[in-house]
Amino acid sequence: MKGSVEAEIRGRIARDGRMTFADFMELALYHPLDGYYSRKSVDPHADYYTSPAAHPAFGALIAVQLWGMWAAMDRPPRFHVLEVGAGSGLLGRDIVRYASHLPPAFLASLSYVALDRRPARRESAERVHQVQATGLPFRGVVGCVLSNELVDSFPVHRFEIRGGEPRETYLSVDDGRYVEVLDEPSTPLIARRLEGLAALPAEGHRGEVSLELTPWAEAVAAALDRGFAITIDYGHEADDLYSQERAQGTLQTFHRHTDGAGPYERIGTQDITAHVDFSALVAEGEAAGLRPLALTTQALFLRGLGFDRWRQRLGAEGLTQQERDANRMGMLDLVRLEGLGGFKVLVQEKGTGITDADRLSPASDRELPLPLLGPDHLALMEARYPHAAWDPEDLWPWRDEPP
Repeated sequence: MKGSVEAEIRGRIARDGRMTFADFMELALYHPLDGYYSRKSVDPHADYYTSPAAHPAFGALIAVQLWGMWAAMDRPPRFHVLEVGAGSGLLGRDIVRYASHLPPAFLASLSYVALDRRPARRESAERVHQVQATGLPFRGVVGCVLSNELVDSFPVHRFEIRGGEPRETYLSVDDGRYVEVLDEPSTPLIARRLEGLAALPAEGHRGEVSLELTPWAEAVAAALDRGFAITIDYGHEADDLYSQERAQGTLQTFHRHTDGAGPYERIGTQDITAHVDFSALVAEGEAAGLRPLALTTQALFLRGLGFDRWRQRLGAEGLTQQERDANRMGMLDLVRLEGLGGFKVLVQEKGTGITDADRLSPASDRELPLPLLGPDHLALMEARYPHAAWDPEDLWPWRDEPP
């Protein structure tokens, strides 16, 4: 029996004969009743994990970066951080928790708002205000708009190069089965997005274009009065994104930590993503009034904030071997270039007058505490090496028993 989301997809196709992949993806992910991100029962960690879950050093180092941004803006009395697509709120909790170790004036100024389409799955942490919202319904923000693995879930139009021109991939139904058909693009914006490439992709190249980057950049710029945007996601600059290496496109589905089935299977119960075009994100941001300051990898971004010093201190924290190994694995996962460390980090500004990203690094000689894995984070060591969770003392029969 088909759920509400698939019934609506098939109903629209029956009415119109076909639909764009972007419309299909919007419904599959965000249908209000049983889209993937709308289901109250969805636990994203069951299908994939993100940097905040790997280790709290991720949120702690972002807190350090926000501290540097606040200082570069001459320490405004109220510094708002709007995290869009906050999900479970783990990143916000880690950031605010670590901010308590930073200068008291920064913590006093910090106002953290975690926005998500879904209602909060747990009570707000102290100083983290959870808001259920679609889009970015704020104005006059002095501070930072932050997103981590949000933009990759924006709906995309799919295309294929035929006869030297992009043809759009539409979804239709034939004899009860989903089929893809190629036809003229639904909008000239698809071809326009490809015009800036050094060379048009070769014949037969398949790819994706997200037209949602334009309203996203406009929404961020409209929300910010003065401050920054930090966008963290997997993706590439345009010439790399549409290179022969990715001639079959970058669309992926995720189900239980593996590539899921095709996008037309498990509709509403698997994630659908596509790699982000960071060239377009920069260009659309500039058009909206966001000046790019830096585009780098997550590995370099975190290392620039002190990641390596923290990793080197693990041996001096008085941890057990098991605790040390677990924390080391979680931390290294954040900077592994073939994984999370290869993600891109885009920093943009509006109205600050700052043109050099180096000015955003906090100037401090103080030794900051090392964040360690907590119960909210994933046990990557145990998941990958189950024997590592076994302690020989578990078999020791002569434990000290309480009187």
